[in-house]
Amino acid sequence: MTIISMKALLESGVHFGHRTHKWHPAMKPYIFTERNSIHIIDLQKTVKTLQQAYSLVRDTVAEGGTVLFVGTKRQAQETIQEEAERAGMPYVTVRWLGGMLTNWRTIRARINELERLERMRERGDFGRVTKKEALMLSREIERLETLLGGIREMNNLPDLLFVVDVRREATAIHEANLLKIPVLALVDTNCDPRNVDYVIPSNDDAIRAIKLLVSKIADAAIEGKAMRKDLPEEALAPSRVAMQGVDEPELSDEELLGAATLAKISSRLPVSEEVADEVLEELEAEETIGELAELEAEAEEEELLEEIVDEVEAEIENEVEAEIENEIEENIEETLDDEAEEE
Repeated sequence: MTIISMKALLESGVHFGHRTHKWHPAMKPYIFTERNSIHIIDLQKTVKTLQQAYSLVRDTVAEGGTVLFVGTKRQAQETIQEEAERAGMPYVTVRWLGGMLTNWRTIRARINELERLERMRERGDFGRVTKKEALMLSREIERLETLLGGIREMNNLPDLLFVVDVRREATAIHEANLLKIPVLALVDTNCDPRNVDYVIPSNDDAIRAIKLLVSKIADAAIEGKAMRKDLPEEALAPSRVAMQGVDEPELSDEELLGAATLAKISSRLPVSEEVADEVLEELEAEETIGELAELEAEAEEEELLEEIVDEVEAEIENEVEAEIENEIEENIEETLDDEAEEE
């Protein structure tokens, strides 16, 4: 089951890459063709990688993990903030501070300072100092809220980093690579995908394309949270340890699960062989139907892509024919004028 259709990607302009002379050679496997000196991204690979990314985000959040949304370019700021808040995930939209991951202890201390200043303002402590001091403290609150407001609820390092525009967020990706945090990113044809663990080839400049893909990642996080709520609290995976050098001891099932949960597990009756065979047959039938549906969808996508290429080629041929006709008419007019001058 595909989470997005190729038609929606085409309508949003996800397939448009950069000009051919700006391309990065490592993006060659994700490029379908070029038209008018512009690379066209292979949307079949975009659909496939987006499906993998959706499953990754959903499973990560379902296990109690956190996804950090990062997008500081103007086209992505508003979308990243809206979708991250909708999914209840931390985000960075203004500026990536150096060491936001590798020096998390200091960043967390600044967030605590922001919360302390806000408590002082709520208690009315600013009225007990001079106006200049109160103004300076208010400006400090505004500055910290602008820089750290999106991650103030993030108590530990994230389990996954989602990035829009790999070139602009190179520092964030480098820090995630140092800490072995998986990186999921929208990668355009002018970017280097080698430092990204999960590549989604797409246009990272068009607002509509960014909004479409980021919304799907946010939907995956929301679905993961819904799956998390269905699980018992004792079975949730513990969150990542905030500081390096702290090893978590391995816990047994008896320590992780409560007595009531263990009693329920032990009291479950084994499923009969007949019921198990029926369930297996149903699952096999569903898998066969799903495979046939996927094959049909792939065939339709290929036909749609071929139609688009044919339309583009037809437009180019019409433009070339019009240019040739104009040149012929100009040559004829010049010849007639030359003959008239000679007479």
